[in-house]
Amino acid sequence: MIDRLIEKIEKTGAPIVVGLDPTMKLIPPQILKKHMDERGECPEAVADAMTEYNRGLIDAVADLVPAVKPQIAMYEAFGLAGLTAFAETVRYAKEKGLVVIGDVKRGDIGSTSEAYAQAHLGKCVIGEKTFRGFEEDFATVNPYLGSDGVKPFVKVCAEEKKGIFVLVKTSNPSSGEFQDREIDGRPLYQLVGEKVAEWGEELMGSRGYSYVGAVAGATWPHQGKQIRQLMPKSYILVPGYGAQGGKGADLVHFFNKDGLGAIINSSRGIIGAYQQEKYASYGAEAYADAARAAVIDMKEDIAQALSNL
Repeated sequence: MIDRLIEKIEKTGAPIVVGLDPTMKLIPPQILKKHMDERGECPEAVADAMTEYNRGLIDAVADLVPAVKPQIAMYEAFGLAGLTAFAETVRYAKEKGLVVIGDVKRGDIGSTSEAYAQAHLGKCVIGEKTFRGFEEDFATVNPYLGSDGVKPFVKVCAEEKKGIFVLVKTSNPSSGEFQDREIDGRPLYQLVGEKVAEWGEELMGSRGYSYVGAVAGATWPHQGKQIRQLMPKSYILVPGYGAQGGKGADLVHFFNKDGLGAIINSSRGIIGAYQQEKYASYGAEAYADAARAAVIDMKEDIAQALSNL
């Protein structure tokens, strides 16, 4: 799957992933109203609105970007109906040819981690039949329970030719409370980065990149440079562009000299573009067109930054 992601990045010329993180504040009011008029004020109405909203976004950007990244928490908030919307979003994105990164941040001890890996990347066998859960192509993984929380995902990646992105240095302001703490004179995120490189050594794609990647926030460009050096063969998923303050100029060190090695996420900055002053002329009715315009601007910003590699 890492080879397919790279192929699509090269085809689109956009190392960009669109975060599909719908909230009631972001879903255009006409979509929410339509489904609440039909079903009432209930989780099922919101889930249906999410699905319609996401379909419009996917249709608008599918030819511009290689991947989307639905954040499962936004869907789980609405219970089983929300999870159905998550599953439908994954299915529709894959139908449109997009790589899907499930932002699930799972990680637990042995058998529990095995179940998470099975749900999001693998399959389950019931009698003589095989079933799949959510069917993402990649999943985000929390490594802070140690290797026995990550290795079940690595095993499924090997079996299914899928991938993971392991949290190393996250984009949020308080990430340093733990991730920057020094152990034997080095910050914890560097030690985690070394483990990511180790976990991925045996799972290499044909382009020289591992199935096991890392998450490192655009809000920490200096740390991103260090992480890139620690794991030259791992792809880095970089959140924090746009709404969290990251800019194209912050991203250069996350990439290798071949112009590959990183994929940049923007969520609210794209899916909520119609609410921003820059794209306000589109209005809520044309939210998808606003999202497309935001992707084009982001693509240009990143290309300009990478021209200095």
